[in-house]
Amino acid sequence: LSDVFGSMVKQYSNGKQAAEDADWLIGEGLLAEDVQGVALRSMKEPGTAFDDPVLGKDSQPGHMDDFVDTNDDNGGVHINSGIPNRAFYLAATAMGGFAGEKAGPIWYAAMRDPRLKPNSGFRRFARLTAVNAWNLFPDGEEHRIVQDAWRQVGVML
Repeated sequence: LSDVFGSMVKQYSNGKQAAEDADWLIGEGLLAEDVQGVALRSMKEPGTAFDDPVLGKDSQPGHMDDFVDTNDDNGGVHINSGIPNRAFYLAATAMGGFAGEKAGPIWYAAMRDPRLKPNSGFRRFARLTAVNAWNLFPDGEEHRIVQDAWRQVGVML
């Protein structure tokens, strides 16, 4: 979620940049000049931010088929964040405009939803984004877009 809100802040500071015009990179400019890569993470294309002889290849998955099952990193919370990050990217670009106008409020409402618990997984969060999309935009197609974004990353509601 921090990548989602960080990306929206960056887009806002770029004049409420349209989602389709954003770079969706997290930590661009942080890698040393001799490192082969563009950022720490890519929300648009998880697993493509770097491929360097010293750092290795960005191993962040963008689909549940590639989910990393590990006890490290609190169950892989950072490595697997590419999956929900990509779902947000897909939803925001499909909705169009500045991500903070529709997709952002949906994710924020889901994050604040009392049904979200500290041990919730991707499926519960995905369901809450779909419910909150319906609650916030009952007359629009946002609910369908959110469901489709999660399906594209392999999270079935």
